[in-house]
Amino acid sequence: RQMCIRDSINAEYGQLVDNRPIIKPKPFRRPFQKNQNRYFQQQQPQQQQQGNKGGKQYQQQQANKKKQSKWAPNRGFNPNYRQGFEHKMKRDWSAEVKPDWTKKETIDLSVLSSSKVSFQVGEPEDIKLCGTLEYFDKNYDSITTKTEKPLERIERTCYKVTTTDDPVLRQLVMEGAGNVFATDAILSLLMACPRSVYSWDIIVQKVGTKLFFDKRDNSQFDYLTVNETALEPPLEEKDSINTPQALSQEATFINQNFSQQVLIKDGKTKYEFPNPNPFSSGEEVVSVGYKYRRWKLTEDIVLIARCEVDAVLKKDGKDEFVLIKALNEYDPKATGVDWRQKLDVQRAAVLATETKNNSNKLARWTAQAVLAGAEQIKLGYVSRVHPKDPYTHVILGTQSYRPKELATQINLNLNNMWGILKALIDLFRSKPEGKYILMKDPTKASIYVYEVPADSFDEGEADDESKKKDDENEDAEETA
Repeated sequence: RQMCIRDSINAEYGQLVDNRPIIKPKPFRRPFQKNQNRYFQQQQPQQQQQGNKGGKQYQQQQANKKKQSKWAPNRGFNPNYRQGFEHKMKRDWSAEVKPDWTKKETIDLSVLSSSKVSFQVGEPEDIKLCGTLEYFDKNYDSITTKTEKPLERIERTCYKVTTTDDPVLRQLVMEGAGNVFATDAILSLLMACPRSVYSWDIIVQKVGTKLFFDKRDNSQFDYLTVNETALEPPLEEKDSINTPQALSQEATFINQNFSQQVLIKDGKTKYEFPNPNPFSSGEEVVSVGYKYRRWKLTEDIVLIARCEVDAVLKKDGKDEFVLIKALNEYDPKATGVDWRQKLDVQRAAVLATETKNNSNKLARWTAQAVLAGAEQIKLGYVSRVHPKDPYTHVILGTQSYRPKELATQINLNLNNMWGILKALIDLFRSKPEGKYILMKDPTKASIYVYEVPADSFDEGEADDESKKKDDENEDAEETA
């Protein structure tokens, strides 16, 4: 069964009638070619006065019409379409579709983004608070392009634990605190999925009446994308430092270090939640606070999610939770906007360009801030020192937003965001028990639901794949 909603279109066709007498063109006769040319040369000024474009201009218009009618069926649903197909690129699937997978659903992303998919949710309840937070250093708010600051490398451990590996969520499952479990990173991906272009996948397990949303081991889930929604996205070019994968790793590196550099690290000024970090074993970890929150979507659906905040900010004598993220510039020629020239005087234009090029990433960050109940989002602007050096960066400025205000600026409808999540939860609640994978098609604005064997994506299978890769690398080194 496929989920497909088609809009019915009622169009009326009419025909313009020209009441002027029809003048049949004279047949072409070679002996009179010279006279005909003289005739057209005499008539052309009169046609131009009447507003009638003839000659080469008319032929070009006719050629454009034929070309437009030829390619028109592909416009509107092909996400790879670019002007003249100059930037058509091949994108890979996030996971290989196995022969024993069974496709169960096809979901059109344009349907999920419609105004009809809407849901209003109530205020959440904080069940458990864990971790330790540091305070944001306000000196970074005064940085400009003329007082740029180098980006530092911060050596701290960062945990990215999936839903079913979280000990706190496991305990809440045993206590029967809810029946839908996930993390804010997974939920934000689903909420913003209509804006996504690249392929991604989420594992969904239904056990009894409970649903578990997980990320897949050894996937690219935790890596950020760069210019994913741009008209000219990064291309896969050999020996290039600006391939999508290289830029993704660079952006992730920048975010992890920026979020820790802008904090007050004196060892004294800290904000501690009642419970310690559930993943730390004594090593120095990043500043992070975990909020385990519960939403009652309906009488039958109770959602529990682990949400994260990065820091605390003193404002008017009160502590506000902050989510810290960084946008990065790798080459001004890629966007046509040079941050060093525009950021101080036209910051709104810079954000508008980033909203166009990184619509999915900004929507996910905003959704995470809303889920975590953060009062502010701190956006940093980080650029390469030189476009050809992907390892050295500087901070050019920061900017603060209220999550709901940023959602308005990037045209993110919060009710639609929750409506998408509610629709997907209802879909999987209607399925029989088992394991499923929700995957985005890299070439279409569609996501697919596959039913997979129960032992798919187990740790043993992932270990076997990693061992094979290690063996292949060792063989390559020995051969070399």
